[in-house]
Amino acid sequence: MSATIWKSEEARARLEEWHERFADRITVPLEKHFVETSFGRNLVLTGGPESSLPLVCLHAMRTGSAHLLSELGPLLERFRIIAPDLPNQSVYGPQIKVPLNDDSLAQWLLEVLDGFGIEKVYLFGVSWGGFIARQIATVAPERVEKLVLLVPAGIVNGSHWVGLTRMAIPMLKYRFWPTEKNLRAFLDPLLTTWDEHWAQFMGESLNDMAFNFEIPPLASDAELRQIQSPTLVLGADNDISFPGEKLVKRAQLLIPNCDVEVIADCKHCPPTTEEFRLWLADRVIRFLNQDGLS
Repeated sequence: MSATIWKSEEARARLEEWHERFADRITVPLEKHFVETSFGRNLVLTGGPESSLPLVCLHAMRTGSAHLLSELGPLLERFRIIAPDLPNQSVYGPQIKVPLNDDSLAQWLLEVLDGFGIEKVYLFGVSWGGFIARQIATVAPERVEKLVLLVPAGIVNGSHWVGLTRMAIPMLKYRFWPTEKNLRAFLDPLLTTWDEHWAQFMGESLNDMAFNFEIPPLASDAELRQIQSPTLVLGADNDISFPGEKLVKRAQLLIPNCDVEVIADCKHCPPTTEEFRLWLADRVIRFLNQDGLS
């Protein structure tokens, strides 16, 4: 079903501008590709050494490929990154409402991979992107070589009451009274470190993007046991959406070949610092290169 994420053409223009502003923060040269899928036309950003191991990266909800890549600088120096914009979550993704309770999103990603001629993939997914990454690892395990999930949706959920009082109510308050104080109250449960660029984007996009209160359904025990690829699950200890300890406990219990770690002093949105970017890159590189791949 067709469903644009922007509320007006003016909102669309602002979202596109933000996409470019995040792209401008990336120091590695990027290439833009447009892939036609049965879900719609799809922007895919690529960057990094062409001779390096390809790593497909899936961004979080209500952001975009450029937003994610702006935080993955050290990985862009090590891997050939392929980052598609997700359906109904980015201004440059297919503008279509995709069911969350079947394998539609996994099928979308398979079409993107086929468009790049990638038979078997190293896959990194963040939050909503982690939900899709886990889906494809369940639906088409033969297509996933290794899987990295950072604060992924769809494995555990936090308290609905905590989500309401600490996130939903401050969000509504900011929408009606968009002051600096209310923006900080809205973002405080989400952002580990305050970043003015991210904060301004999240504040503006709250009014420019239609809000969908659907959340990814939790994977069943059987679905998690179907994952065949070595998997790294990174949780955040102060994540009220997907609590880190609860997340890694379930992942380690059910995913057959699973490495886990809980990031200390971290909320759902990890630190936007060079120190954290370097730590994350090192953790991902060590996991993906266990077999000595170049």
